[in-house]
Amino acid sequence: MSSREHLNAEMQRTAFQKKAVSRLPASEVLDLGIAFFKERGYRAARTGRPNQVFIMGKAEGALPRVTGEINARADVGKPGVTLVTLDATGERLGPTMQEFYQELRARRTKPNR
Repeated sequence: MSSREHLNAEMQRTAFQKKAVSRLPASEVLDLGIAFFKERGYRAARTGRPNQVFIMGKAEGALPRVTGEINARADVGKPGVTLVTLDATGERLGPTMQEFYQELRARRTKPNR
């Protein structure tokens, strides 16, 4: 297997892609994502595109660098509903993105006060 094929196989093996629904505003979801990933040692910030955050990290497993992104679209379906698209690849970053997904789900089920 060539090195490119090996990297592609590793990316496919460690990928995490999911969509989630949140009642949080899009900007709050993105701010939460930035803080969540920075606490875990990744670089995270907004991109030049609206409602998007990038996540970058050092080498994990066979990958020389890992990346991920979070997109949030407000008012999808009903007002006040945010569609969040999560995408990440990496030995640690994939499971960390899964944790962020679970965090969003946990915040969805908590009653508003």
